[in-house]
Order: sequence, then C-alpha cells, then structure tokens
Amino acid sequence: MGKRVNEDLLNKIALRIKELREERNVTQEVFYHDTGINIGRIERAKRNMSISTIEEICKYLNVSVEAFFKGF
Repeated sequence: MGKRVNEDLLNKIALRIKELREERNVTQEVFYHDTGINIGRIERAKRNMSISTIEEICKYLNVSVEAFFKGF
C-alpha cells in the first residue's frame, strides 16, 4: 500500500508557511541556517512533513500550531 498524500492540504500548508515567513522578512537561506529545515522544498509542497516539523516551523515563526491551522 502506497503513501496517501492530500495534495490540496499540502499546498495550503506550504502557502501558509511561505506567507508567514515572508511577513517576517525571513529568507529561505536564513530559515535553513537557523533551523536546519529546507523550507524551499516545503514551500513548493514537494515534501510531506511531520507534525513535529510543522510545530518547529511554527515556533520559529512565532505562531501557535492552533493559529497556524485556523481557517483550514
């Protein structure tokens, strides 16, 4: 059985991360340097990430996981 990927949800998450990162004027390079997370792949919805990774991204961007997903 193959992995199931909800591409619509993945795209929404990717867009939300990119919007938050850009609002905070953080480049992908700085984000990677600070966190070790390749945010470029995530923002292009090329990577299905774990909830732990989402939580780490939210912490870095100073937004709660609940607020991040509000409106989904």
